Amino acid sequence: MTDVEHQKWWGWGVEGIAFHHEDKPAFAGFVLDKVGIDLTQPGGEPPTFDEIAVPASRLGDDLGARLRAAVGDHQVSTDDMLRVVHTYGKGMRDLVRVRAGDLPRVPDAVVYPANEDEVRAVVDATVAADAVLIPFGGGSNISGSLTPQPREERTIISLDLGRMNRVLEIDESSGLARIQAGGLGPDIEEQLTTRGWTMGHQPDSFKHSTLGGWIATRSSGMQSDKYGDIADITRGLRVVLPGKVVELRPLPSTSTGPSVREMIIGSEGRLGVITEAWVNVHRVPENRDVIAYLFPNWAAGLAAMAEISTSDAAPTITRVSDANETAFSLATRKASKGISGKVGEGLFEVLRRRGWDLEKVCISYIGYEGGAGKVRTEKSIVGKVIGKHGGIRLGRGPGAMYDQKKFDTPYIRDFLLDRGAIGDVSETAAPWSKLGQVYTTTVRAARAKFTELGVPGFIMCHLSHSYHSGACLYFTFAFPPNPDADFLGQYDVVKTAIQQSFIDAGGTLSHHHGVGTDHAPWLEGDISEAGTDLMVGLLRAADPGRNLNPGTLIPDHREW
Repeated sequence: MTDVEHQKWWGWGVEGIAFHHEDKPAFAGFVLDKVGIDLTQPGGEPPTFDEIAVPASRLGDDLGARLRAAVGDHQVSTDDMLRVVHTYGKGMRDLVRVRAGDLPRVPDAVVYPANEDEVRAVVDATVAADAVLIPFGGGSNISGSLTPQPREERTIISLDLGRMNRVLEIDESSGLARIQAGGLGPDIEEQLTTRGWTMGHQPDSFKHSTLGGWIATRSSGMQSDKYGDIADITRGLRVVLPGKVVELRPLPSTSTGPSVREMIIGSEGRLGVITEAWVNVHRVPENRDVIAYLFPNWAAGLAAMAEISTSDAAPTITRVSDANETAFSLATRKASKGISGKVGEGLFEVLRRRGWDLEKVCISYIGYEGGAGKVRTEKSIVGKVIGKHGGIRLGRGPGAMYDQKKFDTPYIRDFLLDRGAIGDVSETAAPWSKLGQVYTTTVRAARAKFTELGVPGFIMCHLSHSYHSGACLYFTFAFPPNPDADFLGQYDVVKTAIQQSFIDAGGTLSHHHGVGTDHAPWLEGDISEAGTDLMVGLLRAADPGRNLNPGTLIPDHREW
């Protein structure tokens, strides 16, 4: 059987890694105050797999034989555990349903190709049998892009690209690398950095997501201010369609009509299977620093980020948390010992005496990369902007801690779910002129729904991914649902209000998590009905039989 490693079937990440609060003295009090959960009481345990009833595989003998001929007998599995792992992504709805054993439809087989020829054979066999094929990378998707349609009667194949994980070629003269689509973030970076290169793409899901998944969902990484989003990084592609392969060379720019490359980026498996890509790579920087700053309030932080985006500085990261997220960050700190803890306490006392409202302070992280002179100059420019807006420098220590822990946050969602609480995220992007309104509208909408449901709730936000014209706002919300009402129904009330507030206030339905099924209801409000018509026409022309991941991207009423 394949040696591809997978995440937990019931939660984020791998077995043996979880969030713990015992070494964070302020966290229990924070959670009790904000969402009413008493962490002194033990949390529940995820179900054991033996408790889950898995529907039997419907893989027929003929298709099964063709798949095994394509990839080898040991690379086609109907194992129940593997089929469940490939049924859902890692969104809140996914985790609630899989823990409850809600499995109306599971893939009938999981197939592990080793190369593009095998992918072609699997795609052709699947379509010839009028079956459904769903590409699978790391399984980290949180927008419903991996889940089979519950009423699908045809055979469903999950095509796991985990064996296709190599950096195939580096064009050092052009700063390009050709990489197989199944490579996970750490594997790709390890292969690149041993040769002195980096892709620089670091989404929250970095450890558990793949190049193909990044491209298929229009991913964005924490360092996108310098390296760009995945749409900027991706220059060439190979994509398998039934009976043919789309080949896009890694050209710096073209004038060849509507961009086929752009059509494929964000297509979520509906236009074929991405097998490899040429991507921009950069020499590993001489210096890398993440510095923490503190602003007196959210408005000051937003204004500073906007000014930095038009300055002569070019940081890798520009991020500022609102007051709620700042309080959350402080609550997740480990106990400070010795001089560092005393210095922190002293700083806040000084700020209090200066008239700062410590309930409104907002922490910021700015990243710098490059030669010593470049980094020094950029720090000076950014420092002046931050000072102009009333901010102060906290230093390398908090910045380094953020950099070390930046991939750990998703584990907190499982921690809350073990205690019967919901914790989830929604992100958007908007022009600088609309960011304040998007923020205010969204926070008010979420709080109104907490009140309507009669539950204590908490919502926090940070700005990241700055562009010339605007930035991303990333919201995290949590609340304990009413035990006497439908769990996911209450989640939908809050999530829907947040998503609708994005559209109402001038934002997009998603900045980097994709559309999937969860965000599809807002597509027409985002790109217009006519724009949706164009997308439907494209999908129908490429996949008239709806064999390639049907149900994602467009609203149900627009499917054919």
